[in-house]
Amino acid sequence: MKKFVNDPKMYVPDMLKGLALANPDTLRYVPKYNLIMRAGGPNPNKVSIIQGSGSGHEPAHVMTVGKGMLDAACPGDVFAAPPMDYVYETTKLMASPKGVLLLVNNYTGDRMAFEMAQEMAESDGITVKTLFIDDDVAVQDSTWTVGRRGVAGNFFVMKAVGAASEAGASLDELVRIGEKVDSVTRTMGIALTSCTPPAKGSPLFDLGEDEIEVGVGIHGEPGRRRAKLTTADEMTDEMLDAVVNDLPFVAGDRVALMINGLGGTPISELYILYGHAHDELTRRGITVGRSYVGEYCTSLDMAGASLTLVRLDDEIEGLLAAPAEIAAHVF
Repeated sequence: MKKFVNDPKMYVPDMLKGLALANPDTLRYVPKYNLIMRAGGPNPNKVSIIQGSGSGHEPAHVMTVGKGMLDAACPGDVFAAPPMDYVYETTKLMASPKGVLLLVNNYTGDRMAFEMAQEMAESDGITVKTLFIDDDVAVQDSTWTVGRRGVAGNFFVMKAVGAASEAGASLDELVRIGEKVDSVTRTMGIALTSCTPPAKGSPLFDLGEDEIEVGVGIHGEPGRRRAKLTTADEMTDEMLDAVVNDLPFVAGDRVALMINGLGGTPISELYILYGHAHDELTRRGITVGRSYVGEYCTSLDMAGASLTLVRLDDEIEGLLAAPAEIAAHVF
């Protein structure tokens, strides 16, 4: 394994320390709870939005803390749900008179940690609600979840509720918006290689030189099938067909199209996928209204990509277009 790592057990704390030091005016780091929060938070005039999940998916979620996005993130170790007390203490620190919204990608460990933290926070008199994200169409149930997994589509939920929160929306309204966005968001991914967690020191699974994993999960979970490597257009068609046929998306729809890198794919290759997906959607009578190409939810150093579509309406598109400022990007 060749990585820029000191002690593998300190991989996440070392990353969070660097992230905070690079953004001293906007972020605050609380090492005890792996907590990255907006400097000066919580804001009493808005609902606080928190997401956790495991590390290894950066920029999700610690690098999406900022104006118009998350108020705080408290990740666990690589590919591991945050401990319940991290979520509970983060919820207490971020408690706002307008309430707290917890965003949870649909994995069993994350659900348990956040649901228990919500119960404890409510017993302290904190108003808190939880929203589950499950955009992955690859499999109905997977290694770590009951029901569909939450993957790169979580970005669109974060972005929409973050914008609405900045505008002063109530907690109930944020739940409505988040559930609406989740209901019209679908994702499918393909892996070309495995990934290597620092603590393991070797690839999480084996793929032959001419093999791909169709429908891979962001923790390396198996997808629909193991297949032979083919052309970029054919792999794009595989992801697009799975996504379009699931909702389904139909002629006349206006969509946001995301091609998300899984950590080890050059941006040039992502644009190759995007170009064919755009052409194919146009051929089907589906209009691409907003475009996203880059790394939004990764799987460490995995070579691969996922394709996400969101069916737009005026409300969702307006929220996605609202300005946001986070550590590494401006959306």
